[in-house]
Amino acid sequence: MNDMFQTYPPEQFLKDLYDTALAAADPYEAVMRYLPTPVMGKTLVVGAGKASARMAQAVEEGWGGEIEGLVVVPYGHKLETKWIEVVEAAHPIPDEAGVDAANRIYEMAESLSEFDQLIVLLSGGGSSLLSRPMDGLRLSEKQIITGGLLQSGARISEINTVRKHLSSIKGGKLAQAAWPAKVITLIVSDVPGDDPSMIASGPTLPNDSSPKDALKILEKYGIPLPPGIAQRLEAQEDVGQDFIPGEVDIIVSAADAFEAAARLAHAEGIDVQYLGDDVEGEARSIALAHANLAMSVPKWERPKLILSGGEATVSVKGNGLGGRNQEYALALAIGLNGASGVYALAADTDGIDGLTPVAGAFIHPDIMKQAQDKNIDARAMMHNNDSFSFFKDLGGHITTGPTSTNVNDFRAILVI
Repeated sequence: MNDMFQTYPPEQFLKDLYDTALAAADPYEAVMRYLPTPVMGKTLVVGAGKASARMAQAVEEGWGGEIEGLVVVPYGHKLETKWIEVVEAAHPIPDEAGVDAANRIYEMAESLSEFDQLIVLLSGGGSSLLSRPMDGLRLSEKQIITGGLLQSGARISEINTVRKHLSSIKGGKLAQAAWPAKVITLIVSDVPGDDPSMIASGPTLPNDSSPKDALKILEKYGIPLPPGIAQRLEAQEDVGQDFIPGEVDIIVSAADAFEAAARLAHAEGIDVQYLGDDVEGEARSIALAHANLAMSVPKWERPKLILSGGEATVSVKGNGLGGRNQEYALALAIGLNGASGVYALAADTDGIDGLTPVAGAFIHPDIMKQAQDKNIDARAMMHNNDSFSFFKDLGGHITTGPTSTNVNDFRAILVI
């Protein structure tokens, strides 16, 4: 083992990297830097997503006086605010609370005049939280469609394309409701490539996809639509490309998190290989490729850190419990099969991996042997999508609770 890691355990180093990334992704200071000036009329603040309560706190601090508004966050992500109301709703499957919040936000936007402005705070998770189904589509039907897409292995860009067309608030419709008021959108990006129209399904951005695109995606993954909805989609009018979205700023992204993590590694004399923050695909496939990459690092190049982000997907076939980061970590452990000197951490920056109460998991060279000693069949658990139970039994979970930010997956492999 490298001399540095005689006194600095690899697990602690990787957790410090993750904490450093989270600190860099905190939107508080960034929001205050991007706040607009007051206008002749009133200013309202609305928002949705895992970071929106933290962003609302920053607006209140930076505004210097009372300011009204409403933001919606997942259950368990609520923070204390003075004037901007924070409500909770379900994620990733929408519920009635999300519909109520979306209706209230839409009505606030409609109330504005040309002398007013709307500050919109968006971050990952906003799509399910800001649920206002299109006419003729019941919430229960929207829930089934969303659940099917989430379990299908569809990319987030595909899922959000469908969401835009099944919604009466996404895909630019919130900004249209606010017209002619000034609209300022501040975004914490959790999507690969930082396309602002995909974050929270772009409620204030033009929709550059068509209803036919949404229908093709649903057909691709075998997701049926309720009777009459396909015909309504085909007849749906697109948001025109001459639509003016107002001011849009991505104030925090995955790049900020990874730059901070890389700086920490470099300060410790560790070489960094950065694979990008836009890695997409099946968690298992990504993990296998990364296992091969880690095992190919020559002894003379060590220590080395391999960083990557993006949003992996999981095609759910079993009935176990897990999330994409835990599935990645389990697949990585299987792929490495006890390779010496390789440690890794995979965690979601929002602190919640899938439907589990943990952020992700940590692996070390002895984890497969420990599993074998406890008669835990790693491959069987992988087949059943039960990565949560695997790491629960072996003590490998990363637990943070909600982090009040979200710049997607954080993966770090340390080779020493």
